[in-house]
Amino acid sequence: MAINLRPATAADLDLLQYWDEQPHVVNSDPNDDWGWEVELNRSPDWREQLIAEIDSRPIGFIQIIDPAREESHYWGDLAENLRAIDIWIGEETDLGKGYGSQMMHLAIARCFANPLVAAILVDPLSSNTRAHRFYQRLGFQFVECRRFGEDECFVYQLLRADWCHWLESD
Repeated sequence: MAINLRPATAADLDLLQYWDEQPHVVNSDPNDDWGWEVELNRSPDWREQLIAEIDSRPIGFIQIIDPAREESHYWGDLAENLRAIDIWIGEETDLGKGYGSQMMHLAIARCFANPLVAAILVDPLSSNTRAHRFYQRLGFQFVECRRFGEDECFVYQLLRADWCHWLESD
């Protein structure tokens, strides 16, 4: 089944709030307040918020940001030409079906469509070993353990060169 990505809108508010309360989503992102009511009505040029769908059925969420330009400076001071991705599957029943991998392939291709983007960052919780394996299978390399707010995270990076090599070997 092909996954489609579309921009998240204010019409997705109830769905995103519902997903944000699901135990598997809370376990992967326990301390973030996404501020959906405000953020779904904003479209800064440094961010994309996307809903993943299969046959018009929403299954997940992806956020892609330019971490050097993002307003809260969550990632700190970073070089230009990076992207950071947040991703989750909304319903637990949709886990383990390959949707996350398909969503990430689309997100990675979207990031690297800009020829200036050199690398992509992700920051799963240090305790989320399932996410670590997921990102490693996609070619992400461990960079460091880092604290973001209250959360101990592992930072992973996918370099453009590694992605290109991975595509060639696929």
